[in-house]
Amino acid sequence: MVMGDMAMKVELLVIGAGPGGYSAAFRAADLGLDVALVDPRPRPGGVCLHEGCIPAKTYLSLAKLIADAKRAATMGLRFAKPEIDLGEMRNWQKKVVSTMANGLEHLSDKRSIQYLRGTAAFESPQSVRLEGGEISRIVFTKAIIATGSQPVSFPGAVFSEKGYVWSSREALALQEIPKRLLVIGAGYIGLELGFLYAALGSSVHLVEQEQYLLPTVDQDLVAPLTTSLTEIFTRIDLQTSVVKVEEMANHVAVTLENEKGTEIQKYDRVLVATGRKPALHHLALEHAGIDCDDAGFLKINDRQETTAQHIFGVGDVCSRKMLAHTAMRQGKVAAEAAAGLPSGYDVRAIPAVVYTDPQIAWCGLTENEARAANRDVRILHYPWKYSGRAQSMGAGEGVTKIVADPDNGRILGLGICGRHSEALIAEGVLAIEMGATAEDLALSLHPHPSLAETIGEAAEIFLGSTTHLLPRKKT
Repeated sequence: MVMGDMAMKVELLVIGAGPGGYSAAFRAADLGLDVALVDPRPRPGGVCLHEGCIPAKTYLSLAKLIADAKRAATMGLRFAKPEIDLGEMRNWQKKVVSTMANGLEHLSDKRSIQYLRGTAAFESPQSVRLEGGEISRIVFTKAIIATGSQPVSFPGAVFSEKGYVWSSREALALQEIPKRLLVIGAGYIGLELGFLYAALGSSVHLVEQEQYLLPTVDQDLVAPLTTSLTEIFTRIDLQTSVVKVEEMANHVAVTLENEKGTEIQKYDRVLVATGRKPALHHLALEHAGIDCDDAGFLKINDRQETTAQHIFGVGDVCSRKMLAHTAMRQGKVAAEAAAGLPSGYDVRAIPAVVYTDPQIAWCGLTENEARAANRDVRILHYPWKYSGRAQSMGAGEGVTKIVADPDNGRILGLGICGRHSEALIAEGVLAIEMGATAEDLALSLHPHPSLAETIGEAAEIFLGSTTHLLPRKKT
């Protein structure tokens, strides 16, 4: 390695140290490649670890405790109103993040991966310039792009921790609890952060252009969450557009428009959660011969190869689902392909989780997707009000749903709304990947009483005999 303007040479350059990037770097190093991992941050982990997934879930765990304490009052167990110490909450979050970052640094060092801080931009198909670090130029044999995504801003709005308009990054800095918070967007980011701030004491107003919360998700799964959020949010307006966001001296003036007319409301802060886009603007992809599609995502094949075949793309830069676990699998595939192995991305069931209260999780084929494709499916629907474990936890509003092939019972999709959905969905992922049938799930013993039992009982519906539900009359 040569300092200054001299070039550093490496077999594999990984640009971006988030879940996709570090997974790719680790796998490549395990396969014997000489690897350099580049990222603007001083420590690996990317947006997910430092300002996204992990901080959000850390705070959401605390919000869930607040919600559970309130719920416990109906069961005869009462707690005093919680004292919220934002400083200590931030310290706890930083401790969690630091522990995870320490682990990644240790794993990287033990694999002899060179971690370089800086922002990379292609200058040719085989080299990049590096800004902000000790090394200014890197020549590589192969490269993996894993630079993640960035929030989509509202026209005219500028994200700033000191300003009044937030992206998820500013919201997760948790510097204050605004008295009046507007959340624009009812996707998982908007709902999770809206739930967080409502639990902490903000008056939350949610606005969404579409007809439903989580508009792409099956609405029978969303219904229990809609009921819950209607109770804790001050106001929810669907099919409503945000016409204008204007920062004033001590508030934000927002113009809203729907079929009822136009109104102007004042808020202390506005959270824009209208989506994310690939973070590719700084890479100078044209110098490497790399093409993007019309939506700005890298064009890739099932080996994660871009239009420049020695350069690969993983994670949010090429995947519209923008999930950390998707990026991690793609990173491993790209590393194996770069090492010359016959690897490919062939996942059948991608789990997604919304960490609200209740949680929603799903994988595989959804009912919405089946309808859009005119595909014949059978829906197996098990309400948690019939689950002894759910009732004992005060979680009887939940539901488990299986999408099955009507002819052979093959499990095509699974959806859950309720407690611990994040863990329960794993059984559905395994069932789909292994080609299991409803009979396989129904005949697999599930512990009683448990929430997992609802999956087995949902599957029993296909067989025509469910213990805690009356069978449908045959016609």
